Amino acid sequence: MNEVFENNAAITSIRNFYMNYRKAILGIAVLVILIISVFLINNQISKKNNIEAAEIYNKWIAQETDTDEGMQISDKLFEDLMSSYKKTGYAKIALLNHASLKANNGDLESAFRYFLLLKESTEGFSGNKLFNKIARINLARILIVQEKLDDALGMLDIYTSEGDALIHEIIGDILSKQDKKELAIEQYNIAKQNYTNEGSISVVSMKITNLSF
Repeated sequence: MNEVFENNAAITSIRNFYMNYRKAILGIAVLVILIISVFLINNQISKKNNIEAAEIYNKWIAQETDTDEGMQISDKLFEDLMSSYKKTGYAKIALLNHASLKANNGDLESAFRYFLLLKESTEGFSGNKLFNKIARINLARILIVQEKLDDALGMLDIYTSEGDALIHEIIGDILSKQDKKELAIEQYNIAKQNYTNEGSISVVSMKITNLSF
């Protein structure tokens, strides 16, 4: 008898709680459903965008560029990828390839612009750290060539505590150009400690030796 009474009391308590907080409970339930719905919709849109971006990217890399017509088609495909699918990984790979090609061809102004776009599109909470680092390294290299040494340092200062050998070597190059020999040697030594490739270690060792005289 007591057990039945306790069960009825529990049900009554639950009913009373629901009646007292019905609006809040229904509001939370609706919010949860909306969040789940938005997540599922965004997921489907993301999959659809990736499929479409992949198709454009594959056409872009396969497109011949030896003729004026081929170059125009290639540019159009690239612009489509950047304008409609800039948040996809394919757009970021295309930006990296395009910027690198411009740099290899000596068009540093265009290369800088595309690397900057890559950097800006991969920053923030939902960004891509690897692409962002690659963009920053290449931007720093272009800025070094342009003798904008403080700006070059600014591109890399967020990585100074990571122990990335290449970044410490580039920072050493910048400091060396600024005639800050002791600081440059310090950066080269950090790079030397973190490199595992004998060729890279030898290059950094020569840079240290050259600054020691």
